[in-house]
Amino acid sequence: MPDQSQITLRILLLNQFFHPDTAATSQILTDLARHLALQGHDVTVICGNSDYAAAADPTPAPPVTVIRSKPLPFSRSTLSRLASYASYFLTATLHSLHGPTPEVVLTLTTPPLLSLVGTIAKRLRSARHFIWEMDLYPDVAVDLNVFRHNSALTKVVGFLADHSRHRADGIIALGDDMKERLIARGIVGDKIQVVHNWADRSEIRPQPLPPMPLTVHYSGNLGLAHDTATIQQAIFSLAGQEQIRFVFAGGGPQRKALQEFCQSNNLRQVVFRPYCDRDQLSNSLAEGHLGLVTQKPATTGSIVPSKVYGIMAAGRPLLYIGSAKATPARIIQRFDCGWTVEPGDSAQLVALLLRLAATPDLIRDAGQRARRAFVDHFDRGIAVSQISKILGAEEQSLAATA
Repeated sequence: MPDQSQITLRILLLNQFFHPDTAATSQILTDLARHLALQGHDVTVICGNSDYAAAADPTPAPPVTVIRSKPLPFSRSTLSRLASYASYFLTATLHSLHGPTPEVVLTLTTPPLLSLVGTIAKRLRSARHFIWEMDLYPDVAVDLNVFRHNSALTKVVGFLADHSRHRADGIIALGDDMKERLIARGIVGDKIQVVHNWADRSEIRPQPLPPMPLTVHYSGNLGLAHDTATIQQAIFSLAGQEQIRFVFAGGGPQRKALQEFCQSNNLRQVVFRPYCDRDQLSNSLAEGHLGLVTQKPATTGSIVPSKVYGIMAAGRPLLYIGSAKATPARIIQRFDCGWTVEPGDSAQLVALLLRLAATPDLIRDAGQRARRAFVDHFDRGIAVSQISKILGAEEQSLAATA
């Protein structure tokens, strides 16, 4: 913990996932917490006790106070998830109101409507409240057909979420597409600042391209928001093509169906692996020539895939299956660091992969551009400093050391 004489702000961070969990939101919140603590701020994190991802983060825990909601761990079944959410909400609310008074509260979006706790803390404890939108609710639930459009539940969740957004001191969106969605919900654009998710250039380093065959590599959760039909059809169409293979490392609710499809059709050019530890991610990503990212077009702006940045850090081009309006496609277009395929167009995808297998120089050059763009725009140090400034913590830290 920082020396009491050096503390400049008391900051409260709220999210169900935190170190050592390896969920994407856990890793980025851990990075931010470490940055704020090393600046001299007094940081407290209220989180759950989760086994969302099988691997554990091997990096040292940041020097912060961690309060965990222990009794009901997160799991994927609906009832246990709701019970876990309720348990966490209770813990977060109680500690936000009865613990040391925070000056800044940052809420993420696991569980949904967690921003309401921040709104209460702002009202009752005079804290500044910022919302870091990881998934946009209720939009993402509607996009995935979990909620019906214009249903009573959708309207209630939307009202509560927007209530907090209107009253927040600032909102962090993960991409311009997410910012556009928030503005469409009536949130003032000047309140919203875009900060992309990130990776760490010191943890993920470029390695030489592996020998052929061309390897398409997918890393992480294969969830409900991901388009699997297009890549599945492409894999089937490429059966027997020895110059192309596919690796899926991770888990998720759609992985089992994809794996069973490949096994039932004897598609031997596909390999399935478990989640890898964070300290092995660089080696895992280096196994591929292309880093695969998929997203259902309906979710454009309600989610922003975070795996983009690790792929770029590894010096690999992006292969994005999704809308041209989504953040990954915009990054590809801006930096010429990969290829975008419209969902459903498996023929285009097959033709692209066959072309790349025959011209590996295109992969090498695009991968080099991806790494340069990552270092200049999406490295961990750049992003955590941006968020620290939004919270007012960067200026406080600088003033304290002047």
